[in-house]
Amino acid sequence: MSRNPAAENAAELSVEELRSAPRFTLLIRSAKLICEGAEYLCIIRDVSASGVRLRIFHKLPPVQRFSLELSTGERYDLDRVWEAADHAGFRFADWIEVKNFIAEASPYPKRALRLRLEFPARITADGESGEATVRDLSREGARIETTLPLAIRQKVHFTVKGLPTIVGNVCWRSRSAYGLVFQQVFSFEELAKLAAQLQPIVAPAAQASPRRFA
Repeated sequence: MSRNPAAENAAELSVEELRSAPRFTLLIRSAKLICEGAEYLCIIRDVSASGVRLRIFHKLPPVQRFSLELSTGERYDLDRVWEAADHAGFRFADWIEVKNFIAEASPYPKRALRLRLEFPARITADGESGEATVRDLSREGARIETTLPLAIRQKVHFTVKGLPTIVGNVCWRSRSAYGLVFQQVFSFEELAKLAAQLQPIVAPAAQASPRRFA
């Protein structure tokens, strides 16, 4: 494969740009990386006006563009610059106001990160079994939809292919939708790896070509 000096120089400049901007360390700040309709958990380790370094728990999909979603729901468009072992560096699409990023300034309140996943499951409650669809997942619980009637505080076992049985209790209901609170909470790393397992990496969709300037 022939070399592309222009692309190599652009990558080097991007890395230098990320390194030269003043950086602020955030040892523990959970967030989500979103791409191609999939969502992955990560931890923000440090940030500057131009970019961010993230702790990741698995290899990321082979795409260039991502969105970073904070616990307030605020989103930032990113381009991946590098990935090595359990960390990755990204450049913001537009330079940000770091103090607002650190403060997570938003009109919306912070809440526990929930992964908007969709996958089938088998549920059992008081000897009755049925099919369900998991709509979102967090460390503490899940939202499911099922035609099997469930009662508030009822214990539910649900299984997903390739995973151990998860036990929870119904905490709310709305027609065929139910909220479950788990009896055993996932660790952040466990949920991050589970999310990767439930969202197999597929070939990326075609991305727009870089804009050319006269």
